[in-house]
Order: sequence, then C-alpha cells, then structure tokens
Amino acid sequence: MQEKQWAVSARQASYTLSALSLEERNAALRGIQAAIKKNAADIFAQNALDMAQAAEESLAAPLLKRLKFDEGKLRDVLGGLNSLLSLPDPLGRVSLARELSPGLNLYRVSCPIGVIGVIFESRPDALVQIASLCLKSGNAALLKGGREALRTNRALMAAMREGAAGILPDGWATLLESRDDVNDMLSQDESIDLIIPRGSNAFVRYIMDHTRIPVMGHAEGLCHTYVDASAAVDMAVRVVVDAKTQALAVCNATETLLVHRDIAGAFLPPCAEALKKKGVELRGDERTRALISCRPAAGEDWATEYLDAILSIKVVDSLEEAIAHINHFGSHHTDAIIAQDEAAQRRFLAGVDSAGVYVNCSTRFADGFRYGFGAEVGIATGKLHARGPVGLEGLCTYKYHLLGSGQTVEDTVNGAIHYTHRDL
Repeated sequence: MQEKQWAVSARQASYTLSALSLEERNAALRGIQAAIKKNAADIFAQNALDMAQAAEESLAAPLLKRLKFDEGKLRDVLGGLNSLLSLPDPLGRVSLARELSPGLNLYRVSCPIGVIGVIFESRPDALVQIASLCLKSGNAALLKGGREALRTNRALMAAMREGAAGILPDGWATLLESRDDVNDMLSQDESIDLIIPRGSNAFVRYIMDHTRIPVMGHAEGLCHTYVDASAAVDMAVRVVVDAKTQALAVCNATETLLVHRDIAGAFLPPCAEALKKKGVELRGDERTRALISCRPAAGEDWATEYLDAILSIKVVDSLEEAIAHINHFGSHHTDAIIAQDEAAQRRFLAGVDSAGVYVNCSTRFADGFRYGFGAEVGIATGKLHARGPVGLEGLCTYKYHLLGSGQTVEDTVNGAIHYTHRDL
C-alpha cells in the first residue's frame, strides 16, 4: 500500500528527534506542560462534550470515569510531566564497552526505536503520557485513541503542538482519528518501527495478524490475588479490597481471588463483608459458597476480565494449584500472593509466569508512574524486549559503535593485530 504522508512525516521527524539533546527534549516537555495548563479551560470544555455524547450512547460507568478529564486528571498529567522531566536521559547510555584490539573499541549505546504507533483506549490522559514518553526517548509517535475521547484528544494534541513549537520537528506526534487510519497504520511497515496496541487479547491478536510491523502486545489484565494458608487475615483483607476496588476499570485490578482451604474459613467472611460494603458482586465456587453468600461462578468467570465491581473466588487445596490456575487462566499481567511463609513467597515468585509477581501488596501497584518510570505507554505481557510497565527504557533499543584507528579485518588474519576482547 502507498505510504501515507503522516507516516512519512513521522519517519522524517524521528531522524531529527534522535539527534536532539536532553536539554532540547526537556524544553519541549516544559513547553507542553505550560500549554496544557494554559489551555485547560478548552480541554475541559471539549471533554464535557465527549462525556455528554458518551452518556447518550450509554457508555458503562467505569468507562465514563476513565473518559473524564477534570482538574484531578489535569494535576495527574502535569505531575507526570514533572516526573518525566526529572528522569535521566535514556539515550546514549553505554551498556557494553569492550576493546576488540588495541585502538579498536566497541560500545553498545542506547538509542530511540524510531516511529512508534500506539492504539489505546478512551483515556485522554494516556495521550499525553504516551506522547511525552515517546518524546523524552527520542521517538516520533502516531497516536490512535478511542473515538469517545476524540474532541478531548484533539484539544490536548493542539496544546502539545503549541507547547513544542519551534523546538520539535513537524510530525513528532500525530493524532489519528478513524478506524481506516488503524488499518492504514498496519500497512506502513516502511515507516513505522513498532506498534503498541492496548486492549483485549482478541484486539492485540488482530493487530498481530494484520501487520508485518513488530507488535508489543499490551493485552488485557486478568490479575489474581492468592491468599496463602500462612497469610495474616487482616493484611489479606486490606490488600484484596484495595486490589479489587481502588479502581475498577483498570487492567491491574484483581479479577480472581484464590484462597487456600486452610485459611478460607477465617478469611472469606470478613473479606466478603468488606468487599460487599464497596459494592462488589461476588461469584464463588462450591467451597466458597459454603462459607459466604455469593452467586455461583461459572466456568467463563475464571477467564473474564470484568473491569467492573465483580470478583470471582475459588478455594484451592495448595499453593501449586493456585500457581497452575494463574498460569492457565491469567493474562500474564500481574499476580500477587499474600503469605507470611517465605518459602511460599519464593515458590510463587518463581512459578507464576507474569510480567509482575508481587508479595503482600496490591496488584494496583502495576503502573509506570508508581514504578518511578514517569509514566507508561502500557503494560507489556509478552517476554521480548520489554515486559511489565513500559517506560522510557522500553521505548529504546541500542546500536553498536565501533571506534577504530585504521584497523582492517585483514590485519587480524595476517597477525598484524590480535583480538584482546578486554572489557573497558
């Protein structure tokens, strides 16, 4: 398919971005921060229009909450930019320095990936997070948000362009708006280096099946919390309630609770009471229903990311059964154990095949900002290149710099020079 002009512009911009100094990139981030603050009233007005239309279309309440861009979201966005500004330069880092022979030195140096296409959900604040992460890491960004947030995204993009004017090249960030743009993006393998889709497993699989561009999968978050027989009940209740209810329509909320049979009688009644006070609907297996009042859990519950005030509960006979359940039904996002037994903690950490494996804390900590990454473009559930919250480091690759003084390969063949392979 013919190259799209926005893809060509992004490619050209990526070459300029890769050569900008940290001071220039940070100056652009400060300009973007000031412009978003200056244009806040217009951004709020456009978001109100998006919210009204979404309400007319009966968008689910948790999704409406994610769509809302108010003073609180503005503070979060500006704070995220502050955090990003404080981070060191991800570019130019030397991860290997080796003398191949005297006067011939090899360096492995971090550099931008190039052009990154990101398809994300209806969170306007994600637009700023993704664009700013790409900017700080020297990448050009092609951004496709949810149609529900189109007006808000347009206003935010206009503010970002205003703030970066005179510092960044045209094409450093482009907002794509239609479904046709997504299909066009998938065909631009000559211009786009990486696509990051945020959504369901089915959506990520569709993207992978319809492009030759490398894809970093940011799939759904079917997260688990396992309460071990050695858990402290009060701690377990507090952590589980936070993991499920601190925010509902998020990928790092716990969707399935696994409880060891030896602690189920002591733990489930107070936990169920606390969850029900938060409005959570409980669905349990037969052994769970023998201890608390809840709806039966059907087979599909174990494989469902609710993004809502619903929690499935299963009583298990052992730590090994819990690990096997998580590895079979989970999305390899984030899973936690509540346990005092250090051997159980170690076995869980080693056995659970997820990007984030936690001990005695809420799955809600799976977040780039909370990890100190400034922000994130999403949570990668695959195993190659980047895993877990993807911040600046995950948006960089590397190149090899070889600095010589006239050496040739023939010199090594005829013995004129010898390899030393000495780390510098």
